[in-house]
Amino acid sequence: MLDRFRVTGRSLVVAALATALTATGLIAPAPAGAAVTQAQLALRWAPIHYQDVDATGSHALSGRSDYITKVDFDGDLNGRNNWDRTGQAGVSLAAHAYYSVVETGTHWYLTYLFFHPRDWTDHPFFETEHENDGEGVLLVVERDGSDYGVLRAAVTVAHADFFSYTPSGSTWSSGRESVDGTLQLQSSPHDGFLHPVTAQEAKGHGLKAYPQYNINGDGLVYYPSTVAETPSSGDDRDVRYQLIDIFAAGGLWAQRANTSLFAGAGTFAGDDSGDCGAGTYDCTTNSANAPWGWDDGNDLPGRGQLATDPAKVAVEYFTIPGTLSRTYTANSYLG
Repeated sequence: MLDRFRVTGRSLVVAALATALTATGLIAPAPAGAAVTQAQLALRWAPIHYQDVDATGSHALSGRSDYITKVDFDGDLNGRNNWDRTGQAGVSLAAHAYYSVVETGTHWYLTYLFFHPRDWTDHPFFETEHENDGEGVLLVVERDGSDYGVLRAAVTVAHADFFSYTPSGSTWSSGRESVDGTLQLQSSPHDGFLHPVTAQEAKGHGLKAYPQYNINGDGLVYYPSTVAETPSSGDDRDVRYQLIDIFAAGGLWAQRANTSLFAGAGTFAGDDSGDCGAGTYDCTTNSANAPWGWDDGNDLPGRGQLATDPAKVAVEYFTIPGTLSRTYTANSYLG
C-alpha cells in the first residue's frame, strides 16, 4: 500500500522544508506544528523529471533547446522572441517549473508546468516546430490527515493527449478513461522524499510517466529544490530545479491578459521569425499552452479543466472509492 511511502518524523521534515523555503524567501516562518503551506506541499510532491536531449541539428543548440526554464528566461515577458533568444549569449537556461495548488476538503490537486522556449525538429519532411512549449502533469493527493497526504493518481500532457497513471498500491482504478500505466516513485538525494517520476521526450517534449518516455543517450535528470541550476551539459544527471507559483504576484496567471506573452486565453504567443521552420515542414504560430489552455479534445473535460477544475477530471478519468468533494476551498483559477 502507499502508506509505506509516508515518511516518519513528519514534524522534523516539515520544519526542515520550512527552513529551506524561508531561507530562499519563498515563505514566511511558520510556528512549530503549523499546517504545511501550498509551497511546501508542491515541493514535497514535485516530480523527479527525466528529460531526453537531442543535440543534433542547428535548432537543437547543442542540446540547450531541450532544457526546461522559465518563460522570462531572457529577462522579458515577450513570448515572440523566445525562439531567437534561446540561442543568444547572456540568457539563463536555469531550471524552473511552475506549479499551482487547488484544494477541496478531501483532496489536493497539484499542477506542474515544464516550459521550453522551443518545440523543434531536425526532420525536413512532414514535421513542424514552434516557438514556446508548455506541457506538464496533474497530481491528485488525498487528504488523509497526514502532513502531505497520499498520492493517488496523475494525468500527464503529451501534446494534445492526456495519459493517466496510478502509483503501485493506489486505491484508484480506471474510470471513463483507462489507466495508462504505473506512476513510479523515486527517492531524491536532495530531500529524502519519494517523488513521482515523469519524463519528457526530446524535441517535441511530450510528457508521460517514466519510463514510458526515457532518456535515450544524452539527457538530464531534474530534481525539485529551492534553487535553480543550469545543466553543465546536455548529459547532466543531477540538476536541481526551482518551483514558481503560477499565482505569484506578477506571475503567469497575473500575466494572462498580457498580449506580448499570450495570444489568447491560455495560449502562449509565438511567431515564425528567425530560423523557426527553416529546413523543416513549417513553423506554426501561437501553438503552445499554459495549464488553463491544456486540452484533450477526445475526452469529456473541457479545455483547461485539468488545471481549473481538476476534481471533474478526476471523476471522469478514475473510479474512486470513498468520498471526493467537488467543492473547492481554494482555487485561484476561479477567482
